[in-house]
Amino acid sequence: MTRRPTRTPRPAPGSSPAPAASPQAAPATPAVPEQRAPATADAPVPQSDRDRLLSGTHHDPHAVLGAHPAGDGIAFRAWRPHARAVAVTTPEGLRAELHDDGDGFFSALLHPAAPPSAYELDITYADTRQRVADAYSLAPAVGELDLHLIGEGRHEQLWTALGARPMEHQGIQGTRFTVWAPNARGVRVVGTFNFWDGAAHSMRSLGSSGIWELFVPDIGDGELYKYEITRPDGSKTQRADPLATRTETPPANSSVIHTSRHTWHDEAWLRTRGERPAHEAPFSVYELHLPSWRPGLTYRQLADELPAYIADLGFTHVELMPVAEHPFGGSWGYQVTGFYAPTARLGTPDDFKYLVDALHQAGIGVLMDWVPAHFPRDDWALAEFDGRPLYEHEDPRRSAHPDWGTLEFDYGRREVRNFLVANALYWCEEFHIDGLRVDAVASMLYLDYSREDGEWVPNEFGGRENLDAVSFLQEMNATLYRRVPGVVTIAEESTAWDGVTRATHHVGPGGFGGLGFGLKWNMGWMHDSLDYLAHEPVYRTFHHNEMTFSMVYAYSENYVLPISHDEVVHGKKSLVSKMPGDWWQQRATHRAYLGFMWAHPGKQLLFMGQEFAQGAEWSEARGPDWWLLDPAYEAAPDHRGVRDLTRDLNAVYRDVPALWERDTDPAGFSWVVGDAAQDNVFAFLRHAADGTPLLAVSNFSPVVRHEYRLGVPASVPAWHEVLNTDAARYGGGGVANPDPVKPDDVAAHGRSASVRLTLPPLATIWLKP
Repeated sequence: MTRRPTRTPRPAPGSSPAPAASPQAAPATPAVPEQRAPATADAPVPQSDRDRLLSGTHHDPHAVLGAHPAGDGIAFRAWRPHARAVAVTTPEGLRAELHDDGDGFFSALLHPAAPPSAYELDITYADTRQRVADAYSLAPAVGELDLHLIGEGRHEQLWTALGARPMEHQGIQGTRFTVWAPNARGVRVVGTFNFWDGAAHSMRSLGSSGIWELFVPDIGDGELYKYEITRPDGSKTQRADPLATRTETPPANSSVIHTSRHTWHDEAWLRTRGERPAHEAPFSVYELHLPSWRPGLTYRQLADELPAYIADLGFTHVELMPVAEHPFGGSWGYQVTGFYAPTARLGTPDDFKYLVDALHQAGIGVLMDWVPAHFPRDDWALAEFDGRPLYEHEDPRRSAHPDWGTLEFDYGRREVRNFLVANALYWCEEFHIDGLRVDAVASMLYLDYSREDGEWVPNEFGGRENLDAVSFLQEMNATLYRRVPGVVTIAEESTAWDGVTRATHHVGPGGFGGLGFGLKWNMGWMHDSLDYLAHEPVYRTFHHNEMTFSMVYAYSENYVLPISHDEVVHGKKSLVSKMPGDWWQQRATHRAYLGFMWAHPGKQLLFMGQEFAQGAEWSEARGPDWWLLDPAYEAAPDHRGVRDLTRDLNAVYRDVPALWERDTDPAGFSWVVGDAAQDNVFAFLRHAADGTPLLAVSNFSPVVRHEYRLGVPASVPAWHEVLNTDAARYGGGGVANPDPVKPDDVAAHGRSASVRLTLPPLATIWLKP
């Protein structure tokens, strides 16, 4: 039979309930002539069940509604508020009118010759009729294995079992709704398909799993929906789906039924991305905030511009600030409500896949900020989802985040851990994300994070470590690396926690296994080096160790050197504006610092706008000041020069294995001179796996240093500059070493040979054999 959308009409304002007009009003003529079968009796819903259905607190509406054997007949029961009449029709041609039992309930006891193989409800409203399959005649559309895995907290593809999933079930097209709400007294689905009245769509509880389920025939993509939950105290709340894969555009917050139809074209990228581990590969990252990179562009419009821009600059990866749906744009995505849905501000989930696909086809990896540390308190989202703490810890001292006014996840609850571990997999498997940068790891690891004495509870051993969070992060990393070849996880972790990038099965001195991350942000290097540069050159002498201290611990973890969005907002100034001196000196120091950063052991991350020395802080409302690059702007050459340097840094970097191949191996680095504090000079060698060196020299003083002697390996017959941040094309003064530099048989800095170099002012130079 023809299936039609099942829509419960809404009552007209100020009138008795009556249906809205529907283009699918008249049923088609049945293929088999209908034979009217009079009901032998009505079979009303028992009063106790009726009361529970009316109050939205029935755990098993399928046991009451639908078709059920009753004596020697079959009892048909339906609940269709606002209907004038309801009849049962079968493929065999049977038609029977149901008795109106009041309050929208209809029933009849029938004695068909044989039980019908299927049936539909023919519903008459004031001015329309609908013929629909009966949702309450169907078995659960979620499998026993799914429920078992959810109960164990081990469903690695949780998004396939929970949420709204368009599918065919028992020969009927529709959408299966499943939601975890173990404390609820009842759950209904409300949405555009029933005019936000869930009376006709009560869900059933699937036992101790805490899962509620309902398959609704004949609805699909594009419909809005929420769950109407009756809390333990009897009050009701409407909640967005925690597993929704698409949402309305904020500030609207309904979930949207979605089926992906994107066809991927990045097979070549996926096939080769894992050939070399990230810590042994070139890895330079451009961090950006998608909504403000080019304000107003959609995902698909960004796909036309972003890959070309990144490829031209030579970055190996982009890192996207959080893409998951969030209600408040000013949070930059770090207060997530839709963990499984890309923000609708820029388009659909398939549009976001299109952008990722385009970046991959351009040879660019895609990293994404992921925020499992906390979630906001919005009353339509996760907070006290079913009337009690569910995703958050029940102890306020463990749930309330003191810094952000948000709630922390209960990492000790297996279903919550499953929700988060599966979420990490979801982005990498469904959206082909190449890596997750995990936000605020330190706030997860410590029970006393930003808390005073008396505001936190020690762990079972009396310590301050959050053992549940440690276990969760280990499980997340181990699962992700097992399931998704070539992926990388990166921790934003600002403390001295031991073993952030150590394998989970290797136990460290503190008794903990490693957390299992691939890389970790080096926050210490960032703070120390920026503090050094903030001083006038004459005072840098007294802060020289701030630039060298990072090498004391450089190989304790696999590091990324981050100049991120956090360093160019909230009064911290942009990178170039942090530098002292006049505009020329600021730009020169900015360029020298980039050269120092790209040569230092560790991977690089640079936030948008800093690649062309934007002078203003970043604003999510305005984005980068692209007008600075406009040829009509008189100072555009200054900014274009810095951008050209960024491009050349990446080009040389990718071509010189010494700069990335042994980032985590102490044999890949050696100081030439690290104590030239009076000169503001730093010089060191980087070594490739085959021993080929690169000499990097930074002069953070504003004077030219002629004939500056540095010890070098005697085995190298001559050196030549491959990069000079003072080059005229970058906006510098053009002081250089234009000819090959041959070493002298003069010992210096513990080496038998040395070279004499001209060091440009406020500049970094790189030399190769």
